[in-house]
Amino acid sequence: MGRIKRADLEADEQRRKAPTLGDLVKEGVDVFCWCNRCAHNTIVPIASLLGQLGPALPAPEIGVHIHCTQCGAKDIAARPAWPQSDQIALKS
Repeated sequence: MGRIKRADLEADEQRRKAPTLGDLVKEGVDVFCWCNRCAHNTIVPIASLLGQLGPALPAPEIGVHIHCTQCGAKDIAARPAWPQSDQIALKS
């Protein structure tokens, strides 16, 4: 495989890689969590998760390590709480 193709494949893999808690801290993004049993949802501050789970954990895997505060289920979906486009303040 040529150098250019290998570099393209590596760059593509980096773009597809799930962000880690450390990545979210750098971006200042919290985590949106959803209980698949009762539909309770909340945004969890990244600082509280970072201390418990460490910076290397991929964001989608957070749900395995937490439980719903409403019903106690451990079936939690988690993703970065990326801001909506209308929430982003443009700096001038």
